[in-house]
Amino acid sequence: MSTISIHRTELLRITHNRSRISRQRYRRTIPPWRMMINSRSSDTTKKDELSVKIPQVDQLRSEGLRFDRLQPPEHELFQQDRLDFGKFVAREAILDEEYWTAAWLRAESHWEDRANERYVDNFKRKFAEQEFNAIKRRCKGLQGQKCSCIVAVKKEEKHIKRSVIKSVVGTLDLNIRFFLQGETFPGEKVKSQLFCTINREGSNRYGYIANLCVAKSARRQGIACNMLRFAVESARSNGVEQVYVHVHRNNLVAQELYQKTGFEVKQNIKFITLKIDM
Repeated sequence: MSTISIHRTELLRITHNRSRISRQRYRRTIPPWRMMINSRSSDTTKKDELSVKIPQVDQLRSEGLRFDRLQPPEHELFQQDRLDFGKFVAREAILDEEYWTAAWLRAESHWEDRANERYVDNFKRKFAEQEFNAIKRRCKGLQGQKCSCIVAVKKEEKHIKRSVIKSVVGTLDLNIRFFLQGETFPGEKVKSQLFCTINREGSNRYGYIANLCVAKSARRQGIACNMLRFAVESARSNGVEQVYVHVHRNNLVAQELYQKTGFEVKQNIKFITLKIDM
């Protein structure tokens, strides 16, 4: 989960520019957003290195994955909903290898500040295995909730073949949920009741973005911003009118990212809450 925090309550309004989205169901200007954000995103510099460092295959327990599988051409994936930007494409993950690479990127991000710790590689592998299985479970949906794993993938280049693992450079989760009874924003503390109900009216649904991260080698190229834009437009296409994210109070880089993308600070608590109305 990504979160932003501030020292005093304040309202930030941000505008969103028009982006080119290759989606047939909508082609319109994306209006200003208000959003809640919770992010562990951190500022990083662009480095010349592989998108993902591939661990030893024989040490992984994930079955049926082909780590040498080549990234198929985009036209073979039958993915209509996508956002093209620069040298990359944002879309939903389709292949199991894309799900696993998303999990590995999250493991790298989680342990990024502790790279010199003992057994860190073992911890990252374990984290990636658990996150891979968790992503697959979440994407199956539960009790009317929907989860999509969004990835940023390098575009095809003539005469260049890449494996799936080296093609995926960014990821985030988009969750479509229902507010619990009494909630006005995700995670709000409300007076407990003996029986809690979920209002499943369309207007009671909201989007929630989490687990945003980008490979070190691909940072500072607008990947995070464009994945966020694609996620918000995907939520809109599902009939959602509000999208939220949480960001930790001390994560100033994440705050700047979300505000730049069009998010508005709505709550001032331990985690800054940002909300987008569409």
